[in-house]
Amino acid sequence: MTEHPETPTASQNDPSSATSDGPDAEELASRGDSRSQRPTNAAFRSFIAADWDETIPRAERREVADATPARRDALVTTIPATRMVLPAGVFKVRSNDTDYPFRPDTGFVYYSGLGTDEEPDSVLVVEPDAEDPTVSTATYFFRPRAGFDATEFYADSRYGELWVGRRPTLEETATRIGIECRHIDDLRDALAKDVGPSLSLSVVPNVDAGVQGMVEEIRSQNGLAGGEEQTAEFDRLQEAASEQRLVKDDFEIGQMRQAVDATIAGFGDVVRALPDAVGHRRGERVIEGAFGASARAEGNGVGYDTIAAAGNHACTLHWIRNDGPVREGELVLVDAGVEIDSLYTADITRTLPVSGRYSPAQRKVYDAVLEAADAAFAIARPGVRFRELHATAMKVIASYLEQWGLLPGTAEESLAPEGQFHRRWMVHGTSHHLGLDVHDCAQARKEMYLDAELVPGMVFTIEPGLYFQANDLKLPEELRGIGVRIEDDVLVTADGVENLSAALPRRAEDVEAWMASLTTGR
Repeated sequence: MTEHPETPTASQNDPSSATSDGPDAEELASRGDSRSQRPTNAAFRSFIAADWDETIPRAERREVADATPARRDALVTTIPATRMVLPAGVFKVRSNDTDYPFRPDTGFVYYSGLGTDEEPDSVLVVEPDAEDPTVSTATYFFRPRAGFDATEFYADSRYGELWVGRRPTLEETATRIGIECRHIDDLRDALAKDVGPSLSLSVVPNVDAGVQGMVEEIRSQNGLAGGEEQTAEFDRLQEAASEQRLVKDDFEIGQMRQAVDATIAGFGDVVRALPDAVGHRRGERVIEGAFGASARAEGNGVGYDTIAAAGNHACTLHWIRNDGPVREGELVLVDAGVEIDSLYTADITRTLPVSGRYSPAQRKVYDAVLEAADAAFAIARPGVRFRELHATAMKVIASYLEQWGLLPGTAEESLAPEGQFHRRWMVHGTSHHLGLDVHDCAQARKEMYLDAELVPGMVFTIEPGLYFQANDLKLPEELRGIGVRIEDDVLVTADGVENLSAALPRRAEDVEAWMASLTTGR
Protein backbone atom coordinates (compact mmCIF):
# COMPACT_ATOMS: atom_id res chain seq x y z
CA MET A 1 0.00 0.00 0.00
CA THR A 2 1.31 3.43 -0.89
CA GLU A 3 1.92 5.88 1.89
CA HIS A 4 0.24 9.21 2.40
CA PRO A 5 2.18 12.31 1.32
CA GLU A 6 3.75 14.54 3.86
CA THR A 7 1.82 17.58 5.02
CA PRO A 8 4.30 19.69 7.03
CA THR A 9 2.96 21.46 10.12
CA ALA A 10 4.46 23.93 12.52
CA SER A 11 4.78 21.27 15.18
CA GLN A 12 6.91 19.06 12.92
CA ASN A 13 9.41 21.85 12.38
CA ASP A 14 9.44 23.13 15.94
CA PRO A 15 10.37 20.54 18.58
CA SER A 16 9.58 23.07 21.29
CA SER A 17 5.88 22.66 20.51
CA ALA A 18 5.91 19.45 22.57
CA THR A 19 5.69 19.94 26.31
CA SER A 20 7.49 18.00 28.99
CA ASP A 21 4.21 16.18 29.56
CA GLY A 22 4.22 14.82 26.03
CA PRO A 23 3.40 15.88 22.46
CA ASP A 24 0.47 18.17 21.78
CA ALA A 25 -2.55 17.02 19.76
CA GLU A 26 -1.42 18.73 16.58
CA GLU A 27 1.94 17.01 16.64
CA LEU A 28 0.40 13.60 17.26
CA ALA A 29 -2.07 14.09 14.42
CA SER A 30 0.72 14.92 12.00
CA ARG A 31 3.02 12.00 12.78
CA GLY A 32 1.34 9.76 10.24
CA ASP A 33 2.58 12.15 7.57
CA SER A 34 6.24 11.82 8.57
CA ARG A 35 6.87 8.61 6.61
CA SER A 36 7.29 10.29 3.24
CA GLN A 37 8.21 13.59 1.65
CA ARG A 38 6.96 15.60 -1.28
CA PRO A 39 8.68 18.40 -3.12
CA THR A 40 7.23 21.84 -2.57
CA ASN A 41 9.47 24.06 -4.67
CA ALA A 42 8.01 26.22 -7.42
CA ALA A 43 9.94 24.48 -10.18
CA PHE A 44 8.45 21.09 -9.29
CA ARG A 45 4.95 22.50 -9.01
CA SER A 46 5.27 24.06 -12.44
CA PHE A 47 6.67 20.85 -13.92
CA ILE A 48 4.00 18.52 -12.53
CA ALA A 49 1.19 20.82 -13.67
CA ALA A 50 2.30 20.89 -17.30
CA ASP A 51 1.54 18.71 -20.34
CA TRP A 52 -1.58 16.77 -19.34
CA ASP A 53 -4.37 15.89 -21.73
CA GLU A 54 -7.25 18.02 -20.49
CA THR A 55 -9.94 16.36 -22.61
CA ILE A 56 -13.08 15.78 -20.55
CA PRO A 57 -14.86 12.55 -21.54
CA ARG A 58 -18.49 12.75 -22.59
CA ALA A 59 -20.86 12.19 -19.69
CA GLU A 60 -23.98 10.06 -20.20
CA ARG A 61 -27.26 10.51 -18.36
CA ARG A 62 -27.98 7.52 -16.15
CA GLU A 63 -31.20 5.56 -16.35
CA VAL A 64 -31.89 6.20 -12.66
CA ALA A 65 -32.06 9.95 -13.32
CA ASP A 66 -35.52 9.36 -14.81
CA ALA A 67 -36.72 7.78 -11.56
CA THR A 68 -35.30 10.04 -8.86
CA PRO A 69 -37.42 13.20 -9.48
CA ALA A 70 -40.63 11.36 -8.54
CA ARG A 71 -38.94 10.04 -5.39
CA ARG A 72 -37.93 13.55 -4.36
CA ASP A 73 -41.40 14.92 -5.18
CA ALA A 74 -42.92 12.32 -2.88
CA LEU A 75 -40.47 13.30 -0.15
CA VAL A 76 -41.37 17.01 -0.18
CA THR A 77 -45.05 16.06 -0.12
CA THR A 78 -44.49 13.82 2.90
CA ILE A 79 -42.37 16.39 4.75
CA PRO A 80 -43.60 19.80 3.55
CA ALA A 81 -42.01 23.21 4.03
CA THR A 82 -38.63 21.70 4.84
CA ARG A 83 -35.18 21.85 3.31
CA MET A 84 -33.92 18.30 3.68
CA VAL A 85 -30.24 17.43 3.88
CA LEU A 86 -29.13 13.95 2.86
CA PRO A 87 -25.40 13.39 3.38
CA ALA A 88 -23.55 10.68 1.50
CA GLY A 89 -21.50 9.96 4.61
CA VAL A 90 -17.82 9.84 5.39
CA PHE A 91 -15.03 7.29 5.38
CA LYS A 92 -14.93 5.07 8.45
CA VAL A 93 -11.55 4.20 9.90
CA ARG A 94 -10.64 0.54 9.82
CA SER A 95 -7.27 0.87 11.50
CA ASN A 96 -4.96 3.84 11.97
CA ASP A 97 -4.86 5.54 8.54
CA THR A 98 -6.72 2.89 6.55
CA ASP A 99 -10.45 3.16 5.94
CA TYR A 100 -13.18 0.69 5.14
CA PRO A 101 -14.35 0.85 1.51
CA PHE A 102 -16.80 3.72 1.27
CA ARG A 103 -20.48 2.92 0.84
CA PRO A 104 -22.82 5.93 0.70
CA ASP A 105 -25.86 6.21 2.95
CA THR A 106 -28.94 4.46 1.59
CA GLY A 107 -31.21 7.51 1.71
CA PHE A 108 -28.63 9.52 -0.22
CA VAL A 109 -28.38 6.78 -2.86
CA TYR A 110 -32.15 6.52 -3.25
CA TYR A 111 -32.75 10.21 -3.88
CA SER A 112 -29.53 11.09 -5.74
CA GLY A 113 -29.08 8.10 -8.04
CA LEU A 114 -25.40 7.77 -7.16
CA GLY A 115 -23.96 4.38 -6.22
CA THR A 116 -20.81 2.30 -5.69
CA ASP A 117 -18.25 4.32 -3.71
CA GLU A 118 -19.15 7.66 -5.28
CA GLU A 119 -18.37 10.89 -3.47
CA PRO A 120 -17.82 10.58 0.26
CA ASP A 121 -18.32 13.88 2.10
CA SER A 122 -20.91 15.05 -0.43
CA VAL A 123 -24.47 16.18 0.30
CA LEU A 124 -27.82 16.15 -1.51
CA VAL A 125 -30.28 18.88 -0.58
CA VAL A 126 -33.98 18.47 -1.42
CA GLU A 127 -36.62 21.15 -0.83
CA PRO A 128 -40.03 22.20 -2.15
CA ASP A 129 -40.11 24.38 -5.22
CA ALA A 130 -40.81 28.02 -4.43
CA GLU A 131 -43.72 28.15 -6.90
CA ASP A 132 -45.20 24.69 -6.40
CA PRO A 133 -44.54 23.02 -3.02
CA THR A 134 -45.59 19.60 -4.38
CA VAL A 135 -42.60 19.63 -6.72
CA SER A 136 -39.05 19.20 -5.47
CA THR A 137 -35.89 21.13 -6.18
CA ALA A 138 -32.60 19.31 -5.65
CA THR A 139 -28.99 20.48 -5.45
CA TYR A 140 -25.98 18.22 -5.11
CA PHE A 141 -22.89 19.55 -3.32
CA PHE A 142 -19.54 17.82 -3.72
CA ARG A 143 -15.86 18.52 -4.30
CA PRO A 144 -15.19 18.44 -8.06
CA ARG A 145 -11.84 17.62 -9.57
CA ALA A 146 -9.07 20.16 -9.09
CA GLY A 147 -6.93 21.54 -11.87
CA PHE A 148 -3.57 20.05 -12.73
CA ASP A 149 -1.96 23.17 -11.26
CA ALA A 150 -3.55 22.62 -7.84
CA THR A 151 -1.55 21.09 -5.02
CA GLU A 152 -4.54 18.79 -4.43
CA PHE A 153 -3.84 17.09 -7.77
CA TYR A 154 -0.66 15.40 -6.59
CA ALA A 155 -0.51 15.89 -2.82
CA ASP A 156 -3.96 15.17 -1.38
CA SER A 157 -4.40 11.48 -0.60
CA ARG A 158 -8.14 11.99 0.00
CA TYR A 159 -9.07 13.85 -3.19
CA GLY A 160 -5.94 14.07 -5.36
CA GLU A 161 -6.24 12.62 -8.84
CA LEU A 162 -2.87 10.87 -8.63
CA TRP A 163 -4.04 9.18 -5.43
CA VAL A 164 -7.68 8.25 -5.98
CA GLY A 165 -8.15 8.58 -9.72
CA ARG A 166 -9.91 11.13 -11.85
CA ARG A 167 -12.76 12.95 -10.16
CA PRO A 168 -15.75 14.34 -12.07
CA THR A 169 -16.47 17.97 -12.83
CA LEU A 170 -19.66 19.70 -11.71
CA GLU A 171 -20.96 19.58 -15.27
CA GLU A 172 -20.29 15.86 -15.73
CA THR A 173 -22.11 14.92 -12.56
CA ALA A 174 -25.04 17.18 -13.36
CA THR A 175 -25.42 15.44 -16.73
CA ARG A 176 -25.27 11.97 -15.20
CA ILE A 177 -27.80 12.41 -12.40
CA GLY A 178 -29.91 15.29 -13.71
CA ILE A 179 -29.39 17.44 -10.62
CA GLU A 180 -27.88 20.92 -10.29
CA CYS A 181 -24.38 20.57 -8.84
CA ARG A 182 -22.40 23.03 -6.73
CA HIS A 183 -19.09 23.02 -4.88
CA ILE A 184 -19.26 21.66 -1.34
CA ASP A 185 -17.78 24.94 -0.09
CA ASP A 186 -21.13 26.58 -0.94
CA LEU A 187 -23.12 24.23 1.29
CA ARG A 188 -23.40 26.29 4.45
CA ASP A 189 -24.69 29.41 2.74
CA ALA A 190 -27.17 27.36 0.71
CA LEU A 191 -28.53 25.62 3.80
CA ALA A 192 -28.96 28.87 5.73
CA LYS A 193 -30.76 30.80 3.00
CA ASP A 194 -34.37 31.70 3.93
CA VAL A 195 -34.49 29.25 6.86
CA GLY A 196 -37.03 30.37 9.42
CA PRO A 197 -40.71 30.09 10.36
CA SER A 198 -41.84 29.18 6.84
CA LEU A 199 -38.96 26.85 5.89
CA SER A 200 -37.55 24.33 8.34
CA LEU A 201 -34.19 22.60 7.98
CA SER A 202 -33.70 18.87 8.63
CA VAL A 203 -30.97 16.29 8.13
CA VAL A 204 -30.80 12.50 8.06
CA PRO A 205 -29.18 11.84 11.46
CA ASN A 206 -26.04 9.92 12.29
CA VAL A 207 -24.61 9.88 8.77
CA ASP A 208 -22.15 12.81 8.75
CA ALA A 209 -21.45 14.43 12.12
CA GLY A 210 -19.97 17.53 10.52
CA VAL A 211 -22.96 18.18 8.30
CA GLN A 212 -25.38 17.38 11.11
CA GLY A 213 -23.59 19.85 13.38
CA MET A 214 -23.81 22.49 10.65
CA VAL A 215 -27.57 21.93 10.33
CA GLU A 216 -28.07 22.12 14.09
CA GLU A 217 -26.11 25.38 14.29
CA ILE A 218 -28.06 26.97 11.42
CA ARG A 219 -31.34 25.92 13.02
CA SER A 220 -30.31 27.53 16.30
CA GLN A 221 -29.18 30.74 14.59
CA ASN A 222 -32.49 31.03 12.77
CA GLY A 223 -34.83 30.34 15.67
CA LEU A 224 -35.78 26.75 14.87
CA ALA A 225 -36.37 24.36 17.75
CA GLY A 226 -33.62 22.29 19.28
CA GLY A 227 -33.74 19.43 21.75
CA GLU A 228 -36.43 16.77 21.43
CA GLU A 229 -38.36 18.66 18.76
CA GLN A 230 -35.26 18.86 16.57
CA THR A 231 -34.52 15.18 17.12
CA ALA A 232 -38.09 14.31 16.16
CA GLU A 233 -37.74 16.25 12.90
CA PHE A 234 -34.51 14.48 12.01
CA ASP A 235 -35.96 11.07 12.87
CA ARG A 236 -39.08 11.78 10.83
CA LEU A 237 -36.95 12.45 7.74
CA GLN A 238 -35.12 9.15 8.19
CA GLU A 239 -38.40 7.36 8.78
CA ALA A 240 -40.03 8.86 5.67
CA ALA A 241 -37.05 7.95 3.50
CA SER A 242 -37.26 4.39 4.80
CA GLU A 243 -41.00 4.01 4.33
CA GLN A 244 -40.93 5.39 0.79
CA ARG A 245 -38.70 2.48 -0.23
CA LEU A 246 -41.25 -0.12 0.87
CA VAL A 247 -42.71 -0.08 -2.65
CA LYS A 248 -40.15 -0.29 -5.43
CA ASP A 249 -40.46 1.66 -8.67
CA ASP A 250 -39.80 0.09 -12.07
CA PHE A 251 -36.12 1.02 -12.04
CA GLU A 252 -35.62 -0.60 -8.65
CA ILE A 253 -37.38 -3.80 -9.70
CA GLY A 254 -35.06 -4.04 -12.69
CA GLN A 255 -32.05 -3.58 -10.41
CA MET A 256 -33.32 -6.28 -8.06
CA ARG A 257 -33.60 -8.70 -10.96
CA GLN A 258 -29.99 -7.99 -11.89
CA ALA A 259 -28.81 -8.46 -8.31
CA VAL A 260 -30.66 -11.78 -8.04
CA ASP A 261 -29.28 -13.04 -11.35
CA ALA A 262 -25.73 -12.16 -10.31
CA THR A 263 -26.27 -13.93 -6.98
CA ILE A 264 -27.54 -17.09 -8.66
CA ALA A 265 -24.37 -17.13 -10.76
CA GLY A 266 -22.34 -16.78 -7.59
CA PHE A 267 -24.03 -19.83 -6.07
CA GLY A 268 -22.90 -21.79 -9.11
CA ASP A 269 -19.33 -20.76 -8.33
CA VAL A 270 -19.84 -21.92 -4.75
CA VAL A 271 -20.85 -25.41 -5.88
CA ARG A 272 -17.87 -25.61 -8.22
CA ALA A 273 -15.59 -24.63 -5.31
CA LEU A 274 -16.88 -27.35 -2.94
CA PRO A 275 -14.14 -29.89 -3.78
CA ASP A 276 -11.49 -27.31 -2.88
CA ALA A 277 -13.42 -26.40 0.26
CA VAL A 278 -13.49 -30.01 1.45
CA GLY A 279 -9.73 -30.21 1.06
CA HIS A 280 -8.98 -27.04 3.03
CA ARG A 281 -8.72 -26.69 6.81
CA ARG A 282 -10.89 -23.56 6.58
CA GLY A 283 -13.17 -24.69 3.82
CA GLU A 284 -15.91 -22.27 4.80
CA ARG A 285 -13.62 -19.45 3.74
CA VAL A 286 -13.03 -21.11 0.40
CA ILE A 287 -16.80 -20.95 -0.12
CA GLU A 288 -16.96 -17.36 1.09
CA GLY A 289 -14.09 -16.44 -1.21
CA ALA A 290 -15.66 -18.09 -4.24
CA PHE A 291 -18.87 -16.13 -3.81
CA GLY A 292 -17.02 -12.92 -2.95
CA ALA A 293 -14.90 -13.14 -6.10
CA SER A 294 -18.02 -13.53 -8.21
CA ALA A 295 -19.77 -10.66 -6.42
CA ARG A 296 -16.82 -8.35 -6.84
CA ALA A 297 -16.41 -9.23 -10.51
CA GLU A 298 -20.08 -8.85 -11.39
CA GLY A 299 -21.13 -6.06 -9.03
CA ASN A 300 -19.94 -3.73 -6.31
CA GLY A 301 -19.33 -6.69 -4.00
CA VAL A 302 -21.36 -8.57 -1.42
CA GLY A 303 -24.45 -6.90 0.02
CA TYR A 304 -23.66 -8.20 3.52
CA ASP A 305 -21.20 -10.58 5.16
CA THR A 306 -21.58 -13.97 3.52
CA ILE A 307 -22.64 -16.84 5.76
CA ALA A 308 -20.83 -20.04 4.77
CA ALA A 309 -21.83 -22.33 7.61
CA ALA A 310 -20.92 -26.01 7.43
CA GLY A 311 -22.17 -28.71 9.77
CA ASN A 312 -23.22 -27.44 13.17
CA HIS A 313 -22.19 -23.89 12.28
CA ALA A 314 -25.38 -23.71 10.20
CA CYS A 315 -27.28 -23.62 13.48
CA THR A 316 -25.68 -20.26 14.36
CA LEU A 317 -27.93 -17.82 12.55
CA HIS A 318 -25.34 -15.19 11.74
CA TRP A 319 -22.25 -17.34 11.39
CA ILE A 320 -19.89 -15.02 9.48
CA ARG A 321 -16.55 -16.12 10.95
CA ASN A 322 -16.45 -18.83 8.29
CA ASP A 323 -13.31 -20.45 9.60
CA GLY A 324 -14.46 -24.05 9.90
CA PRO A 325 -13.86 -27.16 7.79
CA VAL A 326 -16.32 -28.44 5.19
CA ARG A 327 -16.78 -32.20 5.52
CA GLU A 328 -18.21 -34.82 3.22
CA GLY A 329 -21.64 -35.96 4.35
CA GLU A 330 -22.51 -32.67 6.04
CA LEU A 331 -24.62 -29.73 4.92
CA VAL A 332 -23.34 -26.25 4.20
CA LEU A 333 -25.73 -23.33 4.56
CA VAL A 334 -24.79 -20.46 2.26
CA ASP A 335 -26.58 -17.14 2.78
CA ALA A 336 -25.23 -14.60 0.30
CA GLY A 337 -26.16 -11.72 -1.97
CA VAL A 338 -24.50 -9.68 -4.69
CA GLU A 339 -24.73 -5.91 -4.33
CA ILE A 340 -24.63 -4.49 -7.85
CA ASP A 341 -23.16 -1.10 -8.75
CA SER A 342 -26.45 0.72 -8.06
CA LEU A 343 -26.18 -0.82 -4.54
CA TYR A 344 -29.31 -2.96 -4.74
CA THR A 345 -28.67 -6.35 -3.19
CA ALA A 346 -30.12 -9.82 -3.38
CA ASP A 347 -30.36 -12.10 -0.33
CA ILE A 348 -30.59 -15.82 -1.05
CA THR A 349 -29.95 -18.91 1.06
CA ARG A 350 -29.48 -22.47 -0.03
CA THR A 351 -28.51 -25.40 2.17
CA LEU A 352 -26.35 -27.74 0.11
CA PRO A 353 -25.26 -31.34 0.69
CA VAL A 354 -21.46 -31.26 0.52
CA SER A 355 -21.35 -34.76 -1.00
CA GLY A 356 -24.05 -33.90 -3.53
CA ARG A 357 -26.90 -35.87 -1.94
CA TYR A 358 -28.93 -35.35 1.23
CA SER A 359 -28.94 -38.08 3.85
CA PRO A 360 -32.38 -39.32 4.98
CA ALA A 361 -32.24 -37.20 8.17
CA GLN A 362 -31.07 -34.13 6.26
CA ARG A 363 -33.77 -34.61 3.65
CA LYS A 364 -36.40 -34.94 6.36
CA VAL A 365 -35.51 -31.53 7.80
CA TYR A 366 -34.99 -29.93 4.40
CA ASP A 367 -38.39 -30.97 3.11
CA ALA A 368 -40.11 -29.62 6.21
CA VAL A 369 -38.47 -26.22 5.74
CA LEU A 370 -39.33 -26.21 2.04
CA GLU A 371 -42.97 -26.94 2.81
CA ALA A 372 -43.03 -24.02 5.26
CA ALA A 373 -41.60 -21.73 2.60
CA ASP A 374 -44.07 -22.96 0.01
CA ALA A 375 -46.95 -22.32 2.41
CA ALA A 376 -45.86 -18.68 2.76
CA PHE A 377 -45.60 -18.38 -1.02
CA ALA A 378 -49.10 -19.81 -1.40
CA ILE A 379 -50.79 -17.05 0.61
CA ALA A 380 -48.60 -14.13 -0.50
CA ARG A 381 -50.63 -11.65 -2.58
CA PRO A 382 -51.87 -8.06 -2.35
CA GLY A 383 -54.09 -7.50 0.68
CA VAL A 384 -52.43 -10.11 2.89
CA ARG A 385 -50.69 -8.65 5.91
CA PHE A 386 -46.93 -8.97 6.02
CA ARG A 387 -47.02 -10.67 9.42
CA GLU A 388 -49.21 -13.47 8.03
CA LEU A 389 -46.30 -14.84 6.01
CA HIS A 390 -44.44 -15.73 9.19
CA ALA A 391 -47.53 -17.08 10.92
CA THR A 392 -48.28 -19.36 8.00
CA ALA A 393 -44.75 -20.73 7.83
CA MET A 394 -44.73 -21.35 11.57
CA LYS A 395 -47.86 -23.49 11.34
CA VAL A 396 -45.96 -25.90 9.11
CA ILE A 397 -42.84 -25.82 11.28
CA ALA A 398 -44.82 -26.49 14.46
CA SER A 399 -46.73 -29.31 12.79
CA TYR A 400 -43.55 -31.15 11.86
CA LEU A 401 -42.00 -30.62 15.26
CA GLU A 402 -45.13 -32.15 16.81
CA GLN A 403 -44.93 -35.14 14.43
CA TRP A 404 -41.31 -35.67 15.44
CA GLY A 405 -42.22 -35.62 19.14
CA LEU A 406 -40.17 -32.53 19.94
CA LEU A 407 -42.89 -30.27 21.40
CA PRO A 408 -44.18 -30.49 24.97
CA GLY A 409 -47.71 -30.47 23.61
CA THR A 410 -49.54 -30.00 20.34
CA ALA A 411 -48.61 -27.73 17.46
CA GLU A 412 -51.71 -25.67 18.20
CA GLU A 413 -50.64 -25.17 21.81
CA SER A 414 -47.16 -24.17 20.66
CA LEU A 415 -48.51 -21.60 18.20
CA ALA A 416 -50.50 -19.86 20.95
CA PRO A 417 -48.85 -16.71 22.40
CA GLU A 418 -48.32 -18.44 25.73
CA GLY A 419 -46.57 -21.37 24.00
CA GLN A 420 -44.15 -20.66 21.15
CA PHE A 421 -42.08 -23.75 21.97
CA HIS A 422 -41.31 -24.29 18.27
CA ARG A 423 -39.33 -21.07 18.28
CA ARG A 424 -36.53 -22.91 20.08
CA TRP A 425 -35.59 -24.23 16.65
CA MET A 426 -36.70 -21.29 14.48
CA VAL A 427 -35.99 -18.06 16.35
CA HIS A 428 -35.91 -15.52 13.51
CA GLY A 429 -38.61 -13.98 11.37
CA THR A 430 -39.65 -15.49 8.05
CA SER A 431 -39.48 -12.33 5.94
CA HIS A 432 -37.87 -8.90 5.67
CA HIS A 433 -37.97 -6.21 3.01
CA LEU A 434 -35.09 -6.08 0.56
CA GLY A 435 -33.57 -3.44 -1.70
CA LEU A 436 -30.73 -0.96 -1.19
CA ASP A 437 -30.22 -2.52 2.23
CA VAL A 438 -30.36 -6.23 2.88
CA HIS A 439 -32.78 -5.44 5.71
CA ASP A 440 -34.39 -2.61 3.79
CA CYS A 441 -36.74 0.01 5.19
CA ALA A 442 -35.64 -0.79 8.73
CA GLN A 443 -36.68 2.62 10.11
CA ALA A 444 -40.27 2.22 8.90
CA ARG A 445 -43.03 2.27 11.49
CA LYS A 446 -44.55 -1.04 12.54
CA GLU A 447 -47.89 -0.19 10.95
CA MET A 448 -46.12 0.44 7.65
CA TYR A 449 -44.06 -2.76 7.80
CA LEU A 450 -45.04 -5.71 9.94
CA ASP A 451 -48.72 -4.79 10.18
CA ALA A 452 -49.08 -3.50 6.62
CA GLU A 453 -50.87 -5.20 3.74
CA LEU A 454 -48.81 -6.38 0.80
CA VAL A 455 -49.05 -4.17 -2.28
CA PRO A 456 -47.57 -4.58 -5.78
CA GLY A 457 -43.95 -3.48 -5.93
CA MET A 458 -42.90 -4.72 -2.53
CA VAL A 459 -39.78 -6.91 -2.53
CA PHE A 460 -39.00 -9.14 0.43
CA THR A 461 -37.59 -12.50 1.43
CA ILE A 462 -39.31 -15.73 2.42
CA GLU A 463 -36.84 -17.70 4.55
CA PRO A 464 -38.01 -20.21 7.15
CA GLY A 465 -35.50 -22.54 8.74
CA LEU A 466 -34.84 -25.21 11.34
CA TYR A 467 -31.69 -25.21 13.44
CA PHE A 468 -30.88 -28.27 15.50
CA GLN A 469 -27.79 -27.57 17.58
CA ALA A 470 -25.36 -30.43 18.14
CA ASN A 471 -25.60 -30.03 21.93
CA ASP A 472 -29.41 -29.90 22.08
CA LEU A 473 -30.41 -32.83 24.25
CA LYS A 474 -34.10 -32.47 23.40
CA LEU A 475 -33.30 -33.79 19.93
CA PRO A 476 -32.75 -37.35 18.73
CA GLU A 477 -29.11 -37.85 17.86
CA GLU A 478 -29.78 -38.18 14.12
CA LEU A 479 -31.02 -34.57 13.94
CA ARG A 480 -28.30 -32.92 15.99
CA GLY A 481 -26.00 -30.62 14.05
CA ILE A 482 -28.42 -30.13 11.14
CA GLY A 483 -29.29 -26.56 10.19
CA VAL A 484 -31.43 -25.75 7.16
CA ARG A 485 -32.65 -22.46 5.71
CA ILE A 486 -34.19 -21.86 2.30
CA GLU A 487 -34.46 -18.20 1.29
CA ASP A 488 -35.86 -16.63 -1.84
CA ASP A 489 -36.45 -13.05 -2.99
CA VAL A 490 -40.05 -12.20 -3.78
CA LEU A 491 -41.79 -9.44 -5.76
CA VAL A 492 -45.45 -8.69 -5.11
CA THR A 493 -47.41 -8.46 -8.37
CA ALA A 494 -50.98 -7.39 -9.12
CA ASP A 495 -52.42 -10.82 -8.36
CA GLY A 496 -49.77 -12.71 -6.40
CA VAL A 497 -46.01 -12.85 -6.10
CA GLU A 498 -43.07 -13.66 -8.36
CA ASN A 499 -40.14 -15.63 -7.01
CA LEU A 500 -37.24 -13.60 -8.41
CA SER A 501 -34.76 -16.32 -7.43
CA ALA A 502 -36.77 -19.25 -8.82
CA ALA A 503 -33.97 -20.10 -11.27
CA LEU A 504 -31.91 -21.38 -8.34
CA PRO A 505 -33.20 -24.91 -7.50
CA ARG A 506 -35.17 -25.27 -4.28
CA ARG A 507 -36.52 -28.84 -4.11
CA ALA A 508 -34.03 -31.33 -2.71
CA GLU A 509 -33.96 -33.50 -5.84
CA ASP A 510 -33.49 -30.43 -8.02
CA VAL A 511 -30.63 -29.18 -5.86
CA GLU A 512 -28.92 -32.55 -6.16
CA ALA A 513 -29.33 -32.61 -9.94
CA TRP A 514 -28.11 -29.03 -10.28
CA MET A 515 -25.03 -29.70 -8.17
CA ALA A 516 -24.25 -32.80 -10.19
CA SER A 517 -24.49 -30.86 -13.45
CA LEU A 518 -21.98 -28.30 -12.21
CA THR A 519 -19.46 -30.76 -10.82
CA THR A 520 -19.58 -33.45 -13.49
CA GLY A 521 -20.27 -31.39 -16.60
CA ARG A 522 -23.52 -33.24 -17.38
